Amino acid sequence: MRRVEALADLLRWYVAMGADEAIGEVAPNRLAPAAPMRPLAPAPPPAPIAVATPVGFAAGARQLAAAAASLAELEAAVRAFEGCVLKRSATNTVFAEGVPTAEIMVIGEAPGADEDRLGKPFVGRSGQLLDRMLAAIGFSRHENAYITNVLFWRPPGNRKPTNDEIATCLPFVWRHIALLRPKLVLMCGGTATSALLARADGIMRLRGRWFDLEVEGLGNKVPSLATYHPSFLLRAPARKGEAWRDLLALQTKLKDAQ
Repeated sequence: MRRVEALADLLRWYVAMGADEAIGEVAPNRLAPAAPMRPLAPAPPPAPIAVATPVGFAAGARQLAAAAASLAELEAAVRAFEGCVLKRSATNTVFAEGVPTAEIMVIGEAPGADEDRLGKPFVGRSGQLLDRMLAAIGFSRHENAYITNVLFWRPPGNRKPTNDEIATCLPFVWRHIALLRPKLVLMCGGTATSALLARADGIMRLRGRWFDLEVEGLGNKVPSLATYHPSFLLRAPARKGEAWRDLLALQTKLKDAQ
């Protein structure tokens, strides 16, 4: 009798505590090991996303460059081109400066901070040195020389351009040479020289040497001379004598070609 009363008291306490509904006939064993979980079905792979690769950008650059029939059209194509990541961080597109009928074409590496700000190539300290170097052999960007770079946009922090960035811009550079039709090309620095020659040799091994550039659209190969970049000469003035010999060789070569 006492046991029944005790159970009744327990039920009344459960009801007072809010436990007024039975969930199951058998109490669960909370100490039993959990049943293994059923493995979830693998999620379907995400749909592929079309991503423009550097190869695709270079192909687009080749198409745009080939369609340009004049320097003005090529410049417009370069300014409209969105395939080079450097353009996103650059202030200006730096195409070229000089005389479209120039016999000498100078090709450097890439714009620096001053060039990016003004939108013109070789206008900083290295540009001022280049102007003096050209003037020493009778040339000027305002009268008889033409100046550009392998890249048309400044790499952030003036870092060295990547191979993909160079490959993307090169089709425009080759078309640039074909449209200008210079008698000689002066390649300034290791980046420009390696890009145009497709060689991994450093500028110390290549400088002072002549190479023949085979340019699509031109019947004759273009004699091209490798030399130091003016920015390097600012850091290593002891090398200016070698650069001076390169300039004299350029001057002699041009006289012989006339």
